[in-house]
This record gives sequence, C-alpha cells and structure tokens, in this order.
Amino acid sequence: MLYKDLKDSIKSLGFVTIEDFVHYIGVTPADILEWEEKDEVPYTISLIIHLLKGDKDLPNSISLDSLIEECLPLAELLDEASSFPHKLEEMFLLQKELNDSTNGKNWELGVNRFGKDINWLRCIHMEVAELIDSTPWKHWKNINAEPDMNNIHVELVDIWHFLMSYILQETNVPKAVSLVNTHCIYEAVEDVDVKAMVKESEKLSYISLAIETGNMPSFSGIERFIDQFFRCCKISGLSFTWLQKLYIGKNCLNKFRQDHGYKEGTYIKEWNGDEDNVVMVAILETMEDVGFDDLYSQLEDSYPG
Repeated sequence: MLYKDLKDSIKSLGFVTIEDFVHYIGVTPADILEWEEKDEVPYTISLIIHLLKGDKDLPNSISLDSLIEECLPLAELLDEASSFPHKLEEMFLLQKELNDSTNGKNWELGVNRFGKDINWLRCIHMEVAELIDSTPWKHWKNINAEPDMNNIHVELVDIWHFLMSYILQETNVPKAVSLVNTHCIYEAVEDVDVKAMVKESEKLSYISLAIETGNMPSFSGIERFIDQFFRCCKISGLSFTWLQKLYIGKNCLNKFRQDHGYKEGTYIKEWNGDEDNVVMVAILETMEDVGFDDLYSQLEDSYPG
C-alpha cells in the first residue's frame, strides 16, 4: 500500500487524523514519517486496514509472496508428516505379522519355530554389504560405472525390514512408532554423493557390530540405528513416502505370491512381458497413498493367472 492510499483509507475508517490512527494501532509518529518519505506502508499495517475495512481479499505483497513460496515446501512436508504415525504403525504391524507367520510366535525371544537362532543385527550388516556392492566401490573393477540407485533403494527397504524387526524384538509397536516418528521428517537429496552414501551406510554396520560385541547398549543402539538409517535414506535420495510405498509393495507382493502358488511352483512371475516386481512398482507410482489391501486388489486385477 502507498502512503497516499493510507490517508484515504484512514478517513474511510472514521479516523479524523493520522495521529488518531497512530494511537489506535500503537505505532509512533516517526514510523508515519518514514512511510511518507518512502511512500510505502508496511504490509502488516496494510493488513490491519484491510481487516478493519472488512475486505475479504488480502492485500498484495511481493515480500509476502516470496515468503510463502519459500515456506511452501516445508508446509507441504509437515502436512505430509501428519500421516507418518499411521504409516509407521501399519508397517510395524505388517512386519510383526510377517515375522509371526515365518518365524512363529515368540520370535522376539531370538529363536524361530525350528529352533534356529535369529540375528537381526547380522541381517542388517549383510544387507549393508549388498547396498555397497550396488555402487562402483571397487578400485580394480568397473571404476567408472554408475551406482544402481534403484537397487540401493531396495536394499534400504530390506534393511528397514530387519531394523523394524530388531526394534520390535526390543519393544512394542506403539513404542516403536514413537521412537521412529520424528526421524521420518526429512527432505531427500536430489544429487546423491555416492562416496558419502557408502560411508554413512557403513555406519549401520558399525552400530550392528558394536551392539553384537557388547560395545554399545542395545537401547541406545536402537536410537543410533534409527537416526543413522534415515540419514542414509536422506543422502540416498529415498524419501520416507517412497520408503513406505516400497515396503508395503514388497510385503504385499510376497503375500500375493504365496497366495497364488509360489511354493507349489504354479505362480506366474512374468505378467504380460514384465516381471511381477516391475508391475508392482508401476502400480505404486500411480498411488498417492499406499495401503496393503488396496495394492493387493490392484495386483489381483493385473495378474494374468
């Protein structure tokens, strides 16, 4: 708002003088002189006048538009984050159900139904090695190769399976959700620094080995695990939203395979020229919010058998 417009607006609001208006809104005469000199009124004052006049449309402001534009990505991220507790709960419940069905009840005690020891820490350590092997880390072979980012993201999802299982072994679903929730709010990088990604991924192995060898308490190790895992996701360009989608997708596809003859050898893995996991990812890309039942239904519709 220009200063000359301010004077007209003050009169229309019933103020006899500018001094009356100054006293009403709590600014000083020096402020008024500065506005007059610049022939420009601060946006907050312009907003007060619009509100007093009962205008529905807010006054225009380039600075406000710039501020909104800068804050919009954060606002969208925070709005998206409001759904994270529900998504985390769904994933932890699905993981518990998967562990119950494959390992038997009371797998949290560290032994499956066949008497085989369960070692989630070793699982994480081995998956980290597979993640690193998806990069051109070898100094003697394929040194100019590009990292397989799609497979790196899949390996992170596999690590997430085992990390959730380890967390559930040490606590319960509600506590697990509260431990993880705040770590999910991050913005994944677009330009991945492969060397940094490998170094940060290796730290997941270090944490595993430190807990396994008794050099780190288990509970504090969980906190370190969660923080480091989502740091790896961030610098690998894997958003929490896509992590959740891939996790639900892989969990759902595994269940779908079992329900359609995977063990019996009658399952059809190639669907109209594409492998089932490719079809699954293509479906995920069309879904804004991924739910297990909804995805299962869409797999059913696409299955050629």
